[in-house]
Amino acid sequence: MRRFVSAFLKVLGTIALLFLLLVVLSGIGPIYSFRSPQPFSGPDIFNPYRNLDTAQGWKRANFHTHTRVKGPWPPNECPMDAAYTDSVYKSLGYQIVTISNHNEITNPEASVYEQGYSPFKFHKLVFGGKKVKHWDPLLPISASQMQFELERLHKGADFIQLNHPYRTVGLGKDRMEKLSGYEITELDTHVSTENEYWDWALSAGHYSFGLANDDIHHPERSWLTAIRCNFLCTPGTSYEDIKKTLLDGCYYAMRVPDYGGGNWEEKAEKNRQLPYIRNIGLKGDTIFVKLSAVADSIRINGQNHATLMLVNQADSISYKLPADAPYARVTAFFQGGEVIYTNPFARYSSSAGPTPLDLTSQKVNIPLTILFNLVNMLIGLLILALIGLIWRRKRKK
Repeated sequence: MRRFVSAFLKVLGTIALLFLLLVVLSGIGPIYSFRSPQPFSGPDIFNPYRNLDTAQGWKRANFHTHTRVKGPWPPNECPMDAAYTDSVYKSLGYQIVTISNHNEITNPEASVYEQGYSPFKFHKLVFGGKKVKHWDPLLPISASQMQFELERLHKGADFIQLNHPYRTVGLGKDRMEKLSGYEITELDTHVSTENEYWDWALSAGHYSFGLANDDIHHPERSWLTAIRCNFLCTPGTSYEDIKKTLLDGCYYAMRVPDYGGGNWEEKAEKNRQLPYIRNIGLKGDTIFVKLSAVADSIRINGQNHATLMLVNQADSISYKLPADAPYARVTAFFQGGEVIYTNPFARYSSSAGPTPLDLTSQKVNIPLTILFNLVNMLIGLLILALIGLIWRRKRKK
């Protein structure tokens, strides 16, 4: 019995040390000197809806979609295949559904996948990557590790979405104020419509567009399906059309109730009668939104998540953005529980670029990077030595 317990403890200790070794080695990377928060400023106002063509109409989309995959890895997180999942969404009025399985490109034509193995759920949606980049810090506990991942993934990809920041361990206000290198933030928590983490980044001068997705794993469950979506003003549903629109900003995100409570026919009918944006844009320095139905309230948020304007029982709103206001975004709340989120209007200089998106790399602190990685390597060697000690047995005559 003692020999069994001793062997079990050796195996358990070795597994724990190997896990720690993997954490240490996967954490090797640069240490950044992050730029200080800098609110948006400039003589111009960026209008994400500058290319709105109402004749094209809005096309409904979900970009964070999981399906059944082949083989033992990655593990299946959805019991349904892609055809079934696509048919469910199409029956509810969606024209665009991209499959984004974990660390697998399921549809090479769209080439979208969710990257990340971390139990801390620091996951990213990678658009346009030719192949999956598997390397990932197992426990990204520092802002530098997160930044390194974003910059590394961006190379060879078209653009990046920061997935579910509201339930990513460690991704609080301080991190959102530092991180850059992504174009889109995933919006809308299960319990809140505030999107304050988006405002943390925007207030620090990190512009991003917003998408709300189901992150669906069970399309057969009505209460999880078609409860978040996006409406794109795009001429077609090809990947190139989608890419152009997502980087242009002409779309809005939406929260939708689970109509019917399990009655799929009622759910489908009401999903085709959603309130929508009739018109949106900028006249001079005045932001305007016209809705298809009267909203309970329409709110404009700005710097530090402050409420800049609020109107009740209205189907439109106009707001003149003050010269000292860095940005503004609009949220409309409807009586049925529907919520519409627009992309931000932001101060910038049009001479510096077509949008306020800043994808320049953060500055690497070389001395700290060398020191940090040397310490990591020493810890790794120490762990290997401990494993060797555990399995070294002295024989006695």
